[in-house]
Amino acid sequence: MKYFLIAGEASGDLLGSMLMQALKKYDKSSDFRYWGGDKMIEQGGNCTRHISKLSIMGFTQVLVNLPVIIRNFKQIRKELKDYKPDVLILIDFPGFNLRVAKIAKNLGIEVSFYVSPTVWAWHESRVKTIKKYVDSLFVLLPFEKEFYKKHNYDVIYEGHPIIDSIKKEKEAIPEFEEFITQSGLNDKAIIALLPGSRLQEVKRILPVMVKIVSSFPDFQFVVAATSLLPESVYNSICEDYNVVVLYDKTSSLQKHAHTALVTSGTATLETALFNTPEVVCYKTGKLSFSLAKFLVNIKFISLVNLIMQKEIVKELIQSEFTVENLETELGELVNDSTYRGAIMKNYLHLHDKLGDEGVSDRIAIRIVNSIKS
Repeated sequence: MKYFLIAGEASGDLLGSMLMQALKKYDKSSDFRYWGGDKMIEQGGNCTRHISKLSIMGFTQVLVNLPVIIRNFKQIRKELKDYKPDVLILIDFPGFNLRVAKIAKNLGIEVSFYVSPTVWAWHESRVKTIKKYVDSLFVLLPFEKEFYKKHNYDVIYEGHPIIDSIKKEKEAIPEFEEFITQSGLNDKAIIALLPGSRLQEVKRILPVMVKIVSSFPDFQFVVAATSLLPESVYNSICEDYNVVVLYDKTSSLQKHAHTALVTSGTATLETALFNTPEVVCYKTGKLSFSLAKFLVNIKFISLVNLIMQKEIVKELIQSEFTVENLETELGELVNDSTYRGAIMKNYLHLHDKLGDEGVSDRIAIRIVNSIKS
């Protein structure tokens, strides 16, 4: 059977690759075409658009890139008509993918959406769009099933696939001594800096992170960089600070770090599942933040706190994300054992909420059976 997948960001690329691997187990004749990243490419098939050309965030960035976005919609319509997939699997990236869902349904293509848009946080009216154009919605957060139940829409919760990816990552990560030798690090405890994978995030967040380095001389600071961005981006920010920049070693850093400063996103949840205490950081453009503040109705932005429905890790957002506040929060995390212990205890409860292993397999079986029926 033929599968068309669309992932627009690094986290979606990971989910897409795991799902493709599972689909191949339950459909030996599976054929893939997709818009995705390097991890999906490793699974084979035909990648016709790389995520590095898709990630656009912020209201003003959308306006600037509007011609590109319009061309993308024209291209995806053509590809869907030419390829005629048995199912279109849309992975997160809702601003783009919900519009693609409409295109696909008008072409008579079955649509599965993997990762619910945050309709429970803002723009709840999008539920109507989802019900109209999405045949099956696979949610990753336990409270989302109850949310959609209120809207008379039956969604599928099989657990969070991050459980499987973290298990796989842990098995491949070298021990601390081997890791620091391979990476050219010393034996000081590591503070990991995770500034995100998108250019705008890195440019806004990393400059604040690196300014606290001199206040913690007993630690070595290591930036989790991505090869999807040019080295010049990191060099221009980090050249005057005593930090090490490591490319594509995020999981190793999350496992071996004493503490981490993490940009809000999937990485906050990954860091928690590696049992590493963290401070969540986020900052966007003033216009985008003003619009979000007006529209969004949630207490927290990190996945860790959202799933637990309480603050178990500190969030420094927008105006609160300052050098002074970051120094204070990191200082408490590295010096207060009681504080660290409370976070670690809550991490155990977080594990329990995310379900059992084998999530990608269970979702793949559902998709394959749906097509067959």
